[in-house]
Amino acid sequence: MAGLNQKSVLDMIKEFRRNWHTFCDSERTTVCGADSMLLALQLSMAENNKQHSGEFIVSLSDVLLTWKYLLHEKLNLPVENMEVTDHYEDIRRTYDAFLKNSNMLDLIDVYRKYSILASNCESDANISPSQLRDFLSGRQCTEDDEADLHVPTSPMSKHNHENEKVQLLAKKIIYSYLNLLVNSKNDLALAHILNIPDRGLGREAFTDLKHAAQEKHMSIFLVATSFIRTIELGGKGYAPLPSDPLRTHVKGLSNFINFMDTLHEILGEIPNPSIAGGRILSVIKMQLIKGQNSRDSFYKAVEEVAQDLDLRIKNIINSEQGDVAVSTTDISPARPKSYAINHGTAYCGRDTMKILLVLLDEEAASAPTKNKAELLYDDENTHPHTGTSILTLFRSPTQVSNSSLKPLRERIRKSIEEKKIKVRSDRDPQVSQLKSGKHIPKEEVRIRS
Repeated sequence: MAGLNQKSVLDMIKEFRRNWHTFCDSERTTVCGADSMLLALQLSMAENNKQHSGEFIVSLSDVLLTWKYLLHEKLNLPVENMEVTDHYEDIRRTYDAFLKNSNMLDLIDVYRKYSILASNCESDANISPSQLRDFLSGRQCTEDDEADLHVPTSPMSKHNHENEKVQLLAKKIIYSYLNLLVNSKNDLALAHILNIPDRGLGREAFTDLKHAAQEKHMSIFLVATSFIRTIELGGKGYAPLPSDPLRTHVKGLSNFINFMDTLHEILGEIPNPSIAGGRILSVIKMQLIKGQNSRDSFYKAVEEVAQDLDLRIKNIINSEQGDVAVSTTDISPARPKSYAINHGTAYCGRDTMKILLVLLDEEAASAPTKNKAELLYDDENTHPHTGTSILTLFRSPTQVSNSSLKPLRERIRKSIEEKKIKVRSDRDPQVSQLKSGKHIPKEEVRIRS
């Protein structure tokens, strides 16, 4: 059976998006792609470990083991004889609750809803559970990955790899800002960008916000917004209680909320989605490269990604002229439907929001990152930008300078080399004797050489 490609996944998302009101309550519901699913699982497992052992950490091996089991279990594929971590049911409940509270659906949820649509209209476009599992796990890339392992690392390839990492980082940050702009409940996107650029908001700030959100049954962004609004609009007579843990983060949270306000103002005031999209990307870009050296790789990556996404927005608008209006001149003054974007607010932002949703859906359909260790536990010290993704603070084992975990690819390569040595040693008595520490006469060595 042929493997599932990105276009098939994107077509599945498009079909769901056309019928979204049948399956969910909000048009702003965003789709959680393969990488985001894995990151959400990592956070859910860390949260579960916090409850059972008191530490908000989780090992890479446990995440990958649970990821494999989760894919099979959610897709109703056989799980007999598969290993599973302790407290899996608790982890699954935490994962589902995280997605629901963040107003997100993962690709398996979308697939289930798409299957209902396909069965109702007897569509030929059918995706099997095993195809989706292989796509999400990146199994179709396995052979290519194994071939790459035998290619020695050169200075040029290392340089290209670092540039690729910086490019992906810039892309992830900008997409996270757009994701939070579209879906303010998306706590995963917020965790990526809360402290990028550096706002002095680290692990303590994120933890305090998360606890406040859990207590008030609100999203982290809404908690932060409500806290800052109360301070700004409450006048001199209002000040946070001394017992309020958020009071120590006022400056950083105010910086973050005011910046998101700027993006929302552009969204609501500029009716043309092409102009609004370009302006939003420009503002995000300027925020990220402010104070950076123009020759820095991150500076260049941000500019390239922003330019590419701006062009992509224009292409989306051109390709959907029949479905998405580029102006609001023909919009009926009638009250928008209850499920419409920006219901009861600035209606002119709806067209831009729909274009951004298409952009985010395309990203959600992307193939997963090959190096899972790098995705989950990358060292923020390698990032040439100021500020740290909150997600990088929750990794295990704890990494300290000069002792970070070797990338998964390097560990696999080392394992392969060790196996090769073992095979040679089994065939060559000289190598076996050298490994065992036995002395080999010089004459014998000369003869074999």
